Amino acid sequence: MSRVEIHGYAIVSDNDRIADATGRTPDVLRNDADWAYFQAELNRSDATVLGRLGHEANPNPRGRVRVILSSSSRGIERRADGWWWNPQKLSWKEAIRSVLPHGGRVAVPGGRQVFDLFLAIGYDAFHLTRAEGVIVPDGVPVFSECDAGKSAEAILAEAGLEPGAKRVLDPAGPVSLMVWRR
Repeated sequence: MSRVEIHGYAIVSDNDRIADATGRTPDVLRNDADWAYFQAELNRSDATVLGRLGHEANPNPRGRVRVILSSSSRGIERRADGWWWNPQKLSWKEAIRSVLPHGGRVAVPGGRQVFDLFLAIGYDAFHLTRAEGVIVPDGVPVFSECDAGKSAEAILAEAGLEPGAKRVLDPAGPVSLMVWRR
């Protein structure tokens, strides 16, 4: 099988949250410059992996190839709205072989359980955007270990990724991006 490159994408608050207590992305984490960057990155990807709730909450008007994590799948199943994968029943290598038999680039926009899973599988790159000066109280962390007080950056470094240069996406936010690479 050809190489599969895994890229994670998240915009986080200063306290490493990706969603509020209800699991929704709060307006303070929505930014036009970040959204434009993210959409351009999705356009460069051959498949997108996300959780069932993210899939249901975000329409797919461009008809991008999606892999949806769900315990309702028997392994990897092709359904009308995408590939449904149960990582408890089938390994990532086996699942992605069905979806991208010739390899390619995979975008992983979360949520937390998906980010945690791919932390173990291994990211080639993680595009970490920060909404600076923003705190999301009682929110959902980007990685489970953030609840133990670890920063997203420390977790990515422990996973063997190294930070690239900081790039300001929106000086008014301010919103900045750092791509961590293996």
